[in-house]
Amino acid sequence: MKLLSSFIIAALLALGTSNAAFAYSGEYFVTCNLNPYGDNFLSLRTCGSTRCPEIARLGPDTFMISTDPYGERGWRNVIVLNSLQDQSYSGPRGWVYSKYICPVRY
Repeated sequence: MKLLSSFIIAALLALGTSNAAFAYSGEYFVTCNLNPYGDNFLSLRTCGSTRCPEIARLGPDTFMISTDPYGERGWRNVIVLNSLQDQSYSGPRGWVYSKYICPVRY
């Protein structure tokens, strides 16, 4: 009986922690809402603040993938992609302001 109880407890613990094993695979975004009569770029920064240094300037229709499921205070951590087919994830990494990125719809 003790062996059966131990087995049931172990099985319940395994089921209870199985949700923690899922990893975030990222979401695809594209730059949007840029002002073509203004700067017409989105700053990629080292952290989620306008006070952080700029890494790159992303023009219209630049694709990126998020590295975290949720933004922080309006900022998203991303990796810049050469195209939607780019699976290398070797582009620049940094933070962009969420107001200027839109989810890619397939």
